[in-house]
Amino acid sequence: MFSTKFKKLQALPFAMFLALTVFAVNGLMADVASAKEVFAEQAFAEQAFAKEVLAEEGAEGEGEGEPAIEWSQDVFYKDWEGNPLKGPVSGAPAPDLGPNDYNKYDFAPSRILLWVANQQHLYFGSFVLAVPIFCMLIEFIGIRTKESDPVLSEKYDRLAHDLMKISLTAYSWTAILGGVLLFTFITLFPGFFKYMAGIFRPVMHVYALMFLAESGVLYVYYYGWDRMKDDQFLKWIHCSLSVLLNLIGTVLMYLANSWATFMQAPGGIDEQGRFLGNIWHVIHSTLWNPVGVHRILGNIVFGGGIVGAYAAYHYLSAKTPEEKAHYDWVCYIAMFIAIFGLIPLPFAGYWLMKEVYAFRQQMGITLMGGIMAWLFIIQAVMIGLLFFGANSYLHNSMARVRGSHRYMKYCKYMVLVLIVCFTAWMTPHTIVMTPAELKAMGGAQHPVVGHFGVMSAKNTAVNLMITTTIFCFLLYQRANKKITVKWAYIGNCWLTAIFVGAACNIVYLGVYGYFLPANQRVGLSVPQVTTTLTTLFAGTAINISMFKDSESYGDIEWGTQSRVGTYAIFLLAISFTWLMGLMGYIRSAVRLFWHVTEVLRDNGPDAYTLTIGEAGKMLTFNALFVWVQFGIVFWVGSLTGKKKVESAAPQGVPVPAQQQQ
Repeated sequence: MFSTKFKKLQALPFAMFLALTVFAVNGLMADVASAKEVFAEQAFAEQAFAKEVLAEEGAEGEGEGEPAIEWSQDVFYKDWEGNPLKGPVSGAPAPDLGPNDYNKYDFAPSRILLWVANQQHLYFGSFVLAVPIFCMLIEFIGIRTKESDPVLSEKYDRLAHDLMKISLTAYSWTAILGGVLLFTFITLFPGFFKYMAGIFRPVMHVYALMFLAESGVLYVYYYGWDRMKDDQFLKWIHCSLSVLLNLIGTVLMYLANSWATFMQAPGGIDEQGRFLGNIWHVIHSTLWNPVGVHRILGNIVFGGGIVGAYAAYHYLSAKTPEEKAHYDWVCYIAMFIAIFGLIPLPFAGYWLMKEVYAFRQQMGITLMGGIMAWLFIIQAVMIGLLFFGANSYLHNSMARVRGSHRYMKYCKYMVLVLIVCFTAWMTPHTIVMTPAELKAMGGAQHPVVGHFGVMSAKNTAVNLMITTTIFCFLLYQRANKKITVKWAYIGNCWLTAIFVGAACNIVYLGVYGYFLPANQRVGLSVPQVTTTLTTLFAGTAINISMFKDSESYGDIEWGTQSRVGTYAIFLLAISFTWLMGLMGYIRSAVRLFWHVTEVLRDNGPDAYTLTIGEAGKMLTFNALFVWVQFGIVFWVGSLTGKKKVESAAPQGVPVPAQQQQ
């Protein structure tokens, strides 16, 4: 009886994670289905009820001198009939900031100082939010493999523990950077911070309490690791703590995002910036969910890149075969997680841009076709580097897998597809020219190259790049496996049909987009994304199903990764660090001269859009500065001493190559 109950308790972490996933999916589906209208209807009912109550109170208190409650219209939310929602004015209007409301230091502009403080805090916040996700997954895999392979289970558990040790140091560093950011806001932008604090006053204490809760769970999770390690029941409780830790971290991230999304797409206030009594409308702007999903995936890629770079450095500097094998294996785990987040990341970006267009079409035009357009060309270059880095790592990793010679011949074709798609992806719609060149060409759009600058070509290119990466990963999965199932030929035919059909459909939809108006062309991105995701899930499912009773060509020769493949990890980590800063700058700069779009104007001396060169210098500085800090954090985390890496590790655990001869 106890055994049955215990087995049920073992499913507790998975059940909690599944519930969290269900809640997240429900929230996203609600948003996709115009959830704002649902909340608007509820608010409309509350508004009608409040009016009735106020009318009754007004009738009863007539002549008593009580001030009447003022009602005003929301700048964003509307009811079912399309009329702006009204709410009781519950706050002061947005201040008319003047020169005296901005402070400065003599050694640097205020905006630059705030940019550095904000970006550094965001970098470390992304890292400490991503690592617990890794640890949760790795620890869960370790628990599930304990009975079949105790040595591999111990490897997974030790890896998760080591990552949390680094995360603990980074967590303290993040808190310090958060304090620096807070003091920077209060000192340099007191008027703006006072207004924002007044708007978010109802949830400021919630943020503080969630931060304390995350700190408590984090310390119990880390320092209770060894105590809960040996007992199976306590180990599942310990794994459940990782689920709780990620849940709290996600709530914290969404609360922090609400400030940024409110500034870009405000709601819950009137045209004067006065709070209308519904804090959910303030938090749940039209960009809240897409920014949250985009940052979750971005955190996964960023965290995987940082951990991979950390392991790659130790791999290159390892002195013994055991160390090289261990850190080669850690690189593989980190890169697998990073690629897992990288594949759906562009889709989240398209969703975010769709919501930006839905809020203000002019804001979307400014981003994609106005003064921010060339920043998106730079973004395309960085995204291309990410996919090149991921595919380069997978191609070079096949060399250490016995049996991979069967698929190495396809690598050159995949690289060719990536190059062609990357060229189309980074092609601008218009070219910077002198007046004479503009006159000679007959317009700002090149008669040939200009056709590749529209979204039909770019959507096609990025979906083909993602599909190619999926194909490369599936080949890596089956590299050392000899398929023995009876339906192997049929399965390979299905996989071929899926990828060929997906490529044809993506190209067809891209070409068809040139024959549609611009407002209809945008909708073609949905079937293209659906095609790519179908390829991902269907192809992976068929590929894994074919592994049943498969024979192995031999264990992976850990520790033999080429230097080119290792350098690809550094390329991915550094490129994504720079890309994170670029996208943060684009999202912030699109507000132009507004602190809060069309509500609170930025009248500071630094309220101007930087040139591409100036922005590039700051992005590079932020990327270099955070990597110096990560180096310090990794050094501090290593001061506790190194544990001896075990050399005996059967069934795919990192074994030095010479021990397999």
